[in-house]
Amino acid sequence: MPFVTQSDDCRIFYRAEGPTDAPAIIFSNSLGCDHLMWQAQAEALKHRFRVVRYDQRGHGASDVPDGVYPLERLGADVVGIADHLGLQAFHFCGLSMGGLTGQWLGINAGGRLTTLTLADTSPHFRPPEMWDERMDLIRQGGMAAISDMVLGRFFTESFHQSDPGTVSDFRNVLEQMNPTGYLGCSAMLKQADTFNDLKKITTPTLIVSGRHDQSTPPERGEMIAAEIAGSVHVVLDAAHISNAERPNDFTRTLAGFLGTDTLPSDHRFTSGMKRRRAALGDDYVDASIRNRTEFNAEFQDMITRGAWGEIWTRPGLDETTRRMLVLAICASLSRWEEFDLHLAAALRTGVSRDTVREVLMQTAIYAGVPAANTAFARAGKQLKSEA
Repeated sequence: MPFVTQSDDCRIFYRAEGPTDAPAIIFSNSLGCDHLMWQAQAEALKHRFRVVRYDQRGHGASDVPDGVYPLERLGADVVGIADHLGLQAFHFCGLSMGGLTGQWLGINAGGRLTTLTLADTSPHFRPPEMWDERMDLIRQGGMAAISDMVLGRFFTESFHQSDPGTVSDFRNVLEQMNPTGYLGCSAMLKQADTFNDLKKITTPTLIVSGRHDQSTPPERGEMIAAEIAGSVHVVLDAAHISNAERPNDFTRTLAGFLGTDTLPSDHRFTSGMKRRRAALGDDYVDASIRNRTEFNAEFQDMITRGAWGEIWTRPGLDETTRRMLVLAICASLSRWEEFDLHLAAALRTGVSRDTVREVLMQTAIYAGVPAANTAFARAGKQLKSEA
């Protein structure tokens, strides 16, 4: 498991996905959650960004030190992860306590930030008496003593009814959390207040609020937006964990702010993308996604749904037959770029040179010797490089 050992010897767990040469974005979790809360965003963005998720200290797989966890320590943990990964600059997105961590970064380490997204957060989490009551409940009854109350704030009642599986996942993370970690963060949240320094943030900033958020209502987002020059405030139809309750809306909002778009999430597209990766390989598909633009996005989506999600997923032909048909048709029509692509993919998956030879011999008879001649030459180069 990948860890970064911080200056105080606390090990912070992280997960990095996506191209190592792509722009990086670091996601920071809310109190009582872990890095998995960002699963939907990671899946949508990891083809264009180096997506880094981590467990705040006291959470998930990270170490659980005793005592209070100062806000500056949480911010330094992020800088430590970035330094470990060689990220001089990065986008940052944090929710609730993760958003407070982002505020600290914007104030104290703004030179490292490309953009800053502050979701469902606040410059302070008052009143302090609320935290005293919550911490007393945990000391007396463990994490289960607060789970109903916390989950009631995390999500709207309608979401509890419509997606009990997601709610259950968050409940499990919360109830399995080490109480020491929750108490250490709660003691910090009881006293933290960044309001007077928010004007120091000059990083382009997106603020996201949940319309039904009881913990950090939209008024808190407006408060932050009023202090950060040029910031954008968006309100989603969700409660506190808006990225999980409204994952598509949240991800589209974030991606738009980052200057990119997201991939569709309908079944036909996702099944087509899975088939496309199996046929052509991750490297090719990832490169194609990185070349996706507003101009060609609809065309790429059509190909993924139609060719890969509809035709390549049909059960009537076995894998090798389908691949060899593509080679024969591409050679017959002189579609040499596609021929090379599909030949390389076929060879990687174990199609023999004898099978390729027979297909090209058949092509010579029915599509002409010139087409087969070029196909044999191009195939010969690939086979030689494979040897």
